[in-house]
Amino acid sequence: MTGPKYRKDGAPVNLKKIVIFFLLLCLMPLHAFADITVPQIKAIAPAEVPDNEAMKFLQDMGVGWNLGNTFDAYNDSPWMKNEMEIEKYWCQVYTTEQMIKDIHDAGFSTIRIPVSWHNHVSGDDFTISEKWLDRVQTVVDWAYNQGMYVILNTHHDCYPEFYYPLEKYAETSDKYIASIFSQLAERFSEYDQHLIFESMNEPRLKDTDHEWWFDTASDECQEALRCINRLNQVFVDTVRAAGGKNADRYLMVPSYDANPDYTALEGFELPKDTADNKIIVSAHAYTPYSFALQAEGGTASFDLNKATQTSEINRFMMGLYRRYIANGIPAVIGEFGARSKDNLQDRVNFTAYYVAAAQARNLPCCWWDNNAFRGSGELFGIYDRKTNTWPNPEILQAIMTNVLDREAE
Repeated sequence: MTGPKYRKDGAPVNLKKIVIFFLLLCLMPLHAFADITVPQIKAIAPAEVPDNEAMKFLQDMGVGWNLGNTFDAYNDSPWMKNEMEIEKYWCQVYTTEQMIKDIHDAGFSTIRIPVSWHNHVSGDDFTISEKWLDRVQTVVDWAYNQGMYVILNTHHDCYPEFYYPLEKYAETSDKYIASIFSQLAERFSEYDQHLIFESMNEPRLKDTDHEWWFDTASDECQEALRCINRLNQVFVDTVRAAGGKNADRYLMVPSYDANPDYTALEGFELPKDTADNKIIVSAHAYTPYSFALQAEGGTASFDLNKATQTSEINRFMMGLYRRYIANGIPAVIGEFGARSKDNLQDRVNFTAYYVAAAQARNLPCCWWDNNAFRGSGELFGIYDRKTNTWPNPEILQAIMTNVLDREAE
């Protein structure tokens, strides 16, 4: 695949990589590599990628980082009176411009900003609080003005009162998705394609036996998938009708659970669109589950020589590649990561392989960072927002070492 040899800012691609590598070394303590080896995965040959605008767009997105447990936090208890405190309710810290700069300077080209809106809407028309929307825009601007790609979504809003993928909630669900994105599309109408909207986060039959498992024989599951298709279409139609640069903005849509395997379901459909090839398939994959996400009964080991672990990554990525990338249709892995189990070398091995495998198939992937480092929960933090440091810089190095420079191929 061909492309420009220089970035839009005029800096040569290879020079940028040298600068990023130097900055990473400066961020690392002297003992950083004493016991940890950061592998560079060279065994995965780059797959053939069609030469179209969407594939170049994915290449430019590179690798990404999630501002997790921040604007996606919510509190449905009546005692929290100040909605603006919700931003730090889960992560214990407000976002600063320096944080976003650090993410950019570390080499991330994309930032995903998950937002739960339901604590911040009022009235039958779901009017978003002006203060909350202003604050979200401020953080979007910090990243956007750095030249980063910004993904903005609806996150933990899957409730019958807002949207829920069953027909009996269709009227409210359609209204909620249309209202939120008509307001976002109006607010950000003049932002260029560096701003990407994403319809929903992991839409599913929440609080049911099928929350994380799609049963093709279940009528309810099939109904949910049809509702997700409809909501994705409402989303696309709403944004496109808003005018401005929304007319051809890239838009991300998930299947059930945002599970990559469920994008292969016979009933999953991409929305019809007036723009040409601007729909991105959204997928999340903490794979292999037993290592990356499972706590009790899982494994803390990731052996690069063990095919049973690496093959799970290859399998789902090849599925996305064959269904979408090979056909010139864009897809993005919006969330990935591996929780800490006191297994730093294994997490580094996993990260290096995952990023290399994704890059080889032109699949941008975004690390889920919830700013959690201690305790027994889902410890996905890699950038400490309280200290503006990288406690385990080897994970960051594993990401950046394995970013593929397709222009050098």
